Amino acid sequence: MFSNRIAADLKPNRLAQAVAARRSAGQPIIDLTESNPTRAGFEYPPDLLAPLGNRRGLVYIPRPFGLIEARQAVATEYARRGVKVDPERIVMTASTSEAYSLLFKLLAGPADEVLVPRPSYPLFELLTALDGLVARPYDLEYHGRWAIDVSSLERALTPRTRAVLVVSPNNPTGSFLSPDEFDRLTSICASRGVALIADEVFADYELEAGAAKRAARVLDSDDMLVFGLGGLSKSIGLPQVKLGWIAVAGPDGAVAEALQQLEIVCDTYLSVSTPVQLAAAELLERGAAVRAQIAARIAGNYRRLKELAASTPSCQVLTTMGGWYAVVQVPTLRSEEELMLDLLTTDGVLAHPGYFFDFPRESYLIVSLLTPAALFAAGVERMLERVKR
Repeated sequence: MFSNRIAADLKPNRLAQAVAARRSAGQPIIDLTESNPTRAGFEYPPDLLAPLGNRRGLVYIPRPFGLIEARQAVATEYARRGVKVDPERIVMTASTSEAYSLLFKLLAGPADEVLVPRPSYPLFELLTALDGLVARPYDLEYHGRWAIDVSSLERALTPRTRAVLVVSPNNPTGSFLSPDEFDRLTSICASRGVALIADEVFADYELEAGAAKRAARVLDSDDMLVFGLGGLSKSIGLPQVKLGWIAVAGPDGAVAEALQQLEIVCDTYLSVSTPVQLAAAELLERGAAVRAQIAARIAGNYRRLKELAASTPSCQVLTTMGGWYAVVQVPTLRSEEELMLDLLTTDGVLAHPGYFFDFPRESYLIVSLLTPAALFAAGVERMLERVKR
């Protein structure tokens, strides 16, 4: 009686069962998968959310694309990063996930296809399925740095392809989209009428010096339709406030038509709350202090990870340009799942196995750089020691 858009098998896997059992027994876990900044020990100004109490929020003024002052605040945020975006080309959303869903409704019909990167965060398959679309993967390859395997992307294209998704920096590989890759994508997409959706939620967090500055500026595009995504969840560590956005770029005619049709979609839902839009400018300004803490934490943990791994020649920390995660390649002496179960049950450390992010082969362990520094170092030391055995 239920839709086939949701997986039929909802049973927790062995690793999830082991985590639940350990927690129910009251046994400690060093969590190297933590992705929630509000649980990672950062100092938030106690009155940071006070702007949500603006009395103007007592009056409902529906706007399909959001209040103009919120859109102007986001344009200012882009300007901080050196990107010029017209507020009239910015659309407010309740989250990045909702932004994807709105764009899927705009760009594609049932059973149409969207190309998604592999490895990447395991959300795209569900997001596309919930909108009746098909996710087709293209590969990222590692040769000293991660890059798009353009030939795999070209092979994945079909007459039903409606959009190509890129995440810059990618989660978990940390790879920024390079200008050369963007030029190749422009050539491929523009000639086929395929849009580009660029998720830039981690754009503020570089781990290799100059990586963000060297990255492609997708919103400078005037050759193909581009949608850039961002939000408060990552930019200032406030996932619970629920505010994201879409910035639209490309040929003027295509942008105008996209906005005209997107307005109908947004007007159907009107999902973004008035209080958070009224608070957006102040939240973005004051939240910079939280962003600075996150940036310092992840940079320090990334350096420490490389230092610790240097004493374990069988392991390699793959170059991570930006984002909140790092990838460690380890010897394949047993399956990733068995290694992770052993690490959890024996050493009390939880990390992500590579298959969680759809790595094409074993063995990779993915760790969150958000974990407080002392816990992070202790967990990594145990993880590396376990790999040696």
